[in-house]
Amino acid sequence: MTLQEVKILASQGEGLTLEFKKKAAFPDKIVRELIALANTEGGVLLLGVDDDGTVSGQRYIEEEVFVMQKAIKELIFPALPYELETVKINEKKGVALFKVFKSQERPHYILSQNRKRAFVRVADRTVQASKEVWEILRKGRNPRDIVFTYGQKEEILMKLLEESGKITLQDFMKAAKLPKFLASKTLVRLVLANVLKVHPQENEDFFTLKN
Repeated sequence: MTLQEVKILASQGEGLTLEFKKKAAFPDKIVRELIALANTEGGVLLLGVDDDGTVSGQRYIEEEVFVMQKAIKELIFPALPYELETVKINEKKGVALFKVFKSQERPHYILSQNRKRAFVRVADRTVQASKEVWEILRKGRNPRDIVFTYGQKEEILMKLLEESGKITLQDFMKAAKLPKFLASKTLVRLVLANVLKVHPQENEDFFTLKN
């Protein structure tokens, strides 16, 4: 990729498949962005680009790349394949592109305090995956027809969606008087059956009918 092509890419601004980082100062946090891209639709992490899309580059970009490669290898599970390219701006500065694809091994995750933490991309943000999103990622790797019985709890769910347009796990549990595990399982199954769409959020996910 040429420097001009990098500038054109950066001019699009951060989004679902594009993330900017000025430098690899906190690689343990930056790997979360790569995990989120791989768990969602794939994409590119540009290292050496400001938040506003300015391709300012980074001195000793090879050292920055080394730090990131070490973090990717040591912190991400399962191992995350990626493509790497560096582009020189001048003799001292450069930009690195880390490209990942939508992974068939998702969810990728990090281990934090003995807990597995996965991340997904929502517009231009990275958010931690809830238990429901984790299951949807895991079971959605190999799509197959999901058979479910349309019973009382599904009827309550559809009525709530007709009234408010969206619902959270807590809303569903309360309205249908269901234990958390059963409400969660029902929502996950309906997402996998293409009846519902999940909208991951930083605090609490919500679900809507799929168009």
